[in-house]
Amino acid sequence: MSDQGSFAPPFALLIAGPTASGKSALALLLAERLRGVVINADSMQLYRELRVLTARPTPEEEARVPHRLYGVRPAAEPASVALWRGAALAEMAAARAAGRLPILCGGTGLFFHALAAGLAEIPPIPPAARAEARRLLAELGPAGLHARLVAADPETAARLRPSDSQRLTRAWEVWRGTGRGLAAWQREGRTTGPAPWRFAALLLDPPRPALRAAIAARWQAMLAAGALAEVRALLALGLDPALPAMRAHGVPELAAHLAGRITLEEAGRRAVLAIGQYTKRQATWFRHHPLAAPPATHTIHARFANLEQFPEREWAEILRFIDRHR
Repeated sequence: MSDQGSFAPPFALLIAGPTASGKSALALLLAERLRGVVINADSMQLYRELRVLTARPTPEEEARVPHRLYGVRPAAEPASVALWRGAALAEMAAARAAGRLPILCGGTGLFFHALAAGLAEIPPIPPAARAEARRLLAELGPAGLHARLVAADPETAARLRPSDSQRLTRAWEVWRGTGRGLAAWQREGRTTGPAPWRFAALLLDPPRPALRAAIAARWQAMLAAGALAEVRALLALGLDPALPAMRAHGVPELAAHLAGRITLEEAGRRAVLAIGQYTKRQATWFRHHPLAAPPATHTIHARFANLEQFPEREWAEILRFIDRHR
């Protein structure tokens, strides 16, 4: 148990790591053991139309312990870091009021960073600037939009990958809508302060071969669970293809298959490859952006599937780690 005084901020547990590392299974088990509430910290699991392809907890899992912020946003309405942060803080406060431990679980590093470190306050973006950003993305593609951004806002462009269409669109609309680049706002603008909580973090960082095998197995399980029908229903909504939900892993690949451009096998090959590349970026991000100040982060170099297949010594260390920091 932490030796923090009676006036110390309340405590929350963070569980982070790359896709398919076992975060949700670990969060579920710990929530059962510690009387917790699992709060989603994954940007794609916010969208209600993508239960299968984002590997959201099943209804049976959600019935075992309280789960919050899963499937709360329609795909037609893009979520933002600021929106998630406000909702997460509200759910954390509600969990505390109910005498439960907030357990934030996900793979979106920027969410965790915004929660713990605060977030730059950017003025509202005019609709015309948003529309222009989406139009340019559709006309030029991500690489072309990145080239435009290099000329207009080189400081922000230097931080972004030319393939990251979501962040490129956001950067362009901020520059056009405010007259200042996103990097300048983050560096000089007013920020919301760090959340008034104490954090300890569990970071899953399994070996690459184990992760690759898990990604391939998960893809097959998603197909069996109805991923193709899920994408068909999503496409039927006629949404803007630039929306985040329309670019979730598996959606473009299965959409191409449904359009008759590629086989289902090829769609799977491309999706598994894209997810694998994404997990590398996630792992790199978490290694370079501490979730909680040392020594309040415990890294687990294994994938968590269930307690029976998990090293007993590691499980005992996880419980001791949490107990030390609560």
